[in-house]
Amino acid sequence: QEQLVESGGGLVQAGGSLRLSCTTSKRTLQRNSMGWFRQRPGKARELIATIGWNGPYYTESVRGRFNISLDNAKNTVYLDMNNLKPEDTAVYYCAAAPNKVTGTAASWGQGTQVTVSS
Repeated sequence: QEQLVESGGGLVQAGGSLRLSCTTSKRTLQRNSMGWFRQRPGKARELIATIGWNGPYYTESVRGRFNISLDNAKNTVYLDMNNLKPEDTAVYYCAAAPNKVTGTAASWGQGTQVTVSS
């Protein structure tokens, strides 16, 4: 398992923005696509964004509001979240080698709480 360290969660008002960061090793970034999952209260964990050799992917509920990016110099994956809504409240997880079909990943971050107030 690769180590993924997340930061950047917090409390924000609806319409606001947050940036999540996920720092890992250069080897992890070179060998894997990366992604972000979230788990909303009472719901299953869902894959919301990935970045890899075939470009970015976003689930419909975040497309146009969230942006996933990669800084190879800092070995960090970012998730920029804009126009946040109360339904975006969740624990967000960074993942290496996310699988859209199975909803699994090779490695996980520890999770960071995002709370959006109305």
